Amino acid sequence: MAILGTINPMLMAGIDFDSDTSWRLEGYLARGGYAVLKEILKSETGREKYISVIKRSGLRGRGGAGFPTGLKWGFMPAFRGGQKYIVCNSDEGEPGTFKDRDILRFNPHAVIEGMLIGGYLMGATRGYNYIHGEIYEIYKRFEEALGEARAAGLLGDNIAGSNFCMEIQAHHGFGAYVCGEETALIESIEGKAGRPRYKPPYTASNGLYGAPTNVNNTESYASIPFILKMGAEAYLDMGTVNNGGTKIFSVSGHVNRPGNYEVPLGTPFPKLLELAGGMRGGRQLKACIPGGVSCPVIPGARMMETTMDFDGISKAGSSFGSGAVIIMDETTCMVKALERIAYFFFEESCGQCTPCREGTHWMYQIIHRIEHGQGRMEDIEVLDSIASRISGNTICALGDAAAAPVESFIKQFRDEFVYHIEHKQCLVPLDVQRAGSGFFKATV
Repeated sequence: MAILGTINPMLMAGIDFDSDTSWRLEGYLARGGYAVLKEILKSETGREKYISVIKRSGLRGRGGAGFPTGLKWGFMPAFRGGQKYIVCNSDEGEPGTFKDRDILRFNPHAVIEGMLIGGYLMGATRGYNYIHGEIYEIYKRFEEALGEARAAGLLGDNIAGSNFCMEIQAHHGFGAYVCGEETALIESIEGKAGRPRYKPPYTASNGLYGAPTNVNNTESYASIPFILKMGAEAYLDMGTVNNGGTKIFSVSGHVNRPGNYEVPLGTPFPKLLELAGGMRGGRQLKACIPGGVSCPVIPGARMMETTMDFDGISKAGSSFGSGAVIIMDETTCMVKALERIAYFFFEESCGQCTPCREGTHWMYQIIHRIEHGQGRMEDIEVLDSIASRISGNTICALGDAAAAPVESFIKQFRDEFVYHIEHKQCLVPLDVQRAGSGFFKATV
């Protein structure tokens, strides 16, 4: 996938996506790169001033949780001595999401500058970028970008002639979805099995190697230089009320031009769909998962009235997530789609928590049974019951992520589950499914 369209771009402004050099240090410097970092290092203004700008900008985490970035930075103990760490979460394992790899492919120095700024403002001198294990070419490109920054005196000792010293390393993950959870990611960096930690203590006080640690998403760090350059108010004005800035949405499924699209928050969904070339084959939108498969599904008619921002998607009954927009037309069997999603979460559960380990397996088995003509009417209530018992009863959010699509698919498309059980076949005829098939297995 690649960046295929933008409206008022910020992160991808001025980039030549067909160039072999635009991503390099030379190209980034030509676009004004590292100017904000150098200005901050020379400034005699207190570091809290810059963190205040990030707070006022309203930037919320772009990885899925949507937590206010400036507030998270403020949690780091400002006056505590000893080592502190900055960690970039590029473990992009959410099905349907492929934006972070394009940021690292086309604009890696923005991520490096954002991490350096974060390290300076939070008193950290060591950083790691944890990169998803199945995108090794992107990992190698980021390593090249680190080498360029280091050779130019923008990374390592006495950065840009200042007294600030910070080193950043890329860390290669191994494709486990659960390592997208920040404490599991930290465990993995430490060389342990990628399993989430109990909280509290939280990472801001006890993170990597027991030291204060800040973890943010790739897109979040990449946004920092632009926000500090343009100011909080200008960034807010790029979006809508309470939803400032731009967002890269990964659009996949039954559209003519699947890919990444950077648009201002608050952009109406029909406009995003138009950028993606509209519905494939001129078919009708049946359903949309707006933030990755861990988010509740939204029926097509309601989605067409939705704006692409935290509040708009929440009002429609789902969550913003990572911005992975999965489009399904009328050729989609919703039971089959849910079966695929349930299988993913069953396979990716780390097995640490009993409700998730056992519950994801049970849900997949029941949905599989329904899809293959062996379902019973009571299975629908059993699925709801299992999902409700998983939610809120696990160490990390994977349990909730597995339960949310089950509950929403049954709520929004209950008639299809009933039809499967009563008629032992799909409500959507097989020949119709074949006409539009092929995308969902690749997406999930």
